[in-house]
Amino acid sequence: MAAHNDTDVAPSVESSPKSETTTPTLSVYGNDLEKGADPEKSTEKPPATGPAPTTPAIGPPPDGGAQAWLVVLGAFSGLFVSFGWINCIGVFQAYYESHQLSAYSTSTITWITSLETFVMFFCGPIFGTIFDSHGPRKILLLGTFLHVFGLMMASLSTEYYQFILAQGICSPIGASAIFNASVNSVSTWFAKRRAFALGVTAAGSSLGGVIFPIMVTKLIPEVGFPWAMRICAFLILFMLGIANATLKSRLSHQPKPFDILGFVRPLAELKFALTLAAAFCFFWGMFLPFTFVITQAERYGMSERLAGYLIPILNAARYVSLPRSGITFSSDAALSIIGRTLPGYLADKVGRYNTMVITTFFSAILVLALWLPARGNVPAILFSALYGFGSGAFVSLAPACVAQISDLRQVGVRNGTFFAVISFAALTGTPIGGALVPDVLHGDYTHLQIFCGVVMITGACLFVLARGVVGGFKLNKV
Repeated sequence: MAAHNDTDVAPSVESSPKSETTTPTLSVYGNDLEKGADPEKSTEKPPATGPAPTTPAIGPPPDGGAQAWLVVLGAFSGLFVSFGWINCIGVFQAYYESHQLSAYSTSTITWITSLETFVMFFCGPIFGTIFDSHGPRKILLLGTFLHVFGLMMASLSTEYYQFILAQGICSPIGASAIFNASVNSVSTWFAKRRAFALGVTAAGSSLGGVIFPIMVTKLIPEVGFPWAMRICAFLILFMLGIANATLKSRLSHQPKPFDILGFVRPLAELKFALTLAAAFCFFWGMFLPFTFVITQAERYGMSERLAGYLIPILNAARYVSLPRSGITFSSDAALSIIGRTLPGYLADKVGRYNTMVITTFFSAILVLALWLPARGNVPAILFSALYGFGSGAFVSLAPACVAQISDLRQVGVRNGTFFAVISFAALTGTPIGGALVPDVLHGDYTHLQIFCGVVMITGACLFVLARGVVGGFKLNKV
């Protein structure tokens, strides 16, 4: 079968010594089926005699079926406890500033929450390599232990360095293992419907981002901070039981020697490098609203009780019922799923890069046009809902774009390189934002919001260039 582009190289198959006809091989690239490869309709027949291929041909992903959707269920559970937990960092930022770490500056406290995001993504190359060599089982078990253990230790923490070690390092290392095992496993089961499947998977992070902050804010007054953290850890352990029972890879994994250059080679590809640069800039600002939307709203008059619901609203991309707040909204839970799955579904129809360009521009414009001038309750709530919908698409579309330009046998390493590089944006973005607002309760948020909007707009523009390199600048599916 002819290669579809300059990088499509199918697994080698030995031809039969008794026949010139060779067994058709299948590309394992993420975009092979979209370019016409359909081996089930091929008229070529494998030879009736001859030795078996030395390297078995990898068939096309099934794009559905009970086993594939069970993997999605496990990945949904994995992102619920990994990215979903990271999505509620704004709750801890606000809580630590007024309780255990009230003696520290905002910029200092943000290192705990920014470390969570940084470590989760920076460990990607390590767990991506293990995934490519051994599959998801080992890293999932390791991640389960580290994530739960880290949160249990955080429940006992009282000093700054203890929170750094438990919540900023140990727990997110486990979350990284879970995240990489989940996303990479789903990518091996889907091709034509990959963005949609990853969108369903990413809905787990949305649901986790809704449930965890509400749990934390409700449980702390009832049972105290230590037991609130432990109850969250027990819920995480239950969800990871589902993930461990259902997650598996479709590929046959063989141990590979460690190759440090394997992480660097993708950077030499223009389409990968541009995609990575675009994601870095967008990611640099993406988490700032998650971290500061609560304190910014309180700065301009929102009650502490109502502001506590902004993170769940942001993660759900929907309005909720706010008791005794004087404001009542529809609580249609389906919108929480739509906010993650709809962009993925559209991406499979109109193109992953096309959808990424639209959603990144939408998110950046919201920051500059709505969050920047917001001075009341309604604009803050409206921004949280719309921004959660727009920015959430990045979680599912980023690995779908990487898989589209990658050999699936290397998807673990390439996703690892991708997320490791953008982790530095997550590490530095929040402290920069904290430094731009020295006094979160009385200061001016304008500089933070401008920084956030500008870097996100830059990322969206770079996604346009990446789209052009991958599929041209005509109005077509890319």
